[in-house]
Amino acid sequence: MSKKRKLTNRIDSLLEIPKEVYTDIPKITIVGFEETVIENYKSILEYEDYYIRINTNIGILNINGFNLKLEKMTNEHIRITGNIESCDLEKNID
Repeated sequence: MSKKRKLTNRIDSLLEIPKEVYTDIPKITIVGFEETVIENYKSILEYEDYYIRINTNIGILNINGFNLKLEKMTNEHIRITGNIESCDLEKNID
């Protein structure tokens, strides 16, 4: 690990800055079976009321369920509501 990276990691842990704030790693918050919030996403690949695919910098997030809705969408995050049955993340192969 480079000296610059070690210093950055040390500063981050001292300041208690979450990794998703200073990187492009997505943060996925699931609230029960009714709501999911995705931060640091790239784009929406597919959107149906039963299936949503979201592209992130580490892979594709698949959300399956019924009556799925994009309740709120900004450049930073997406809020999805509905009857969520499952979520899975397909890892990018680099």
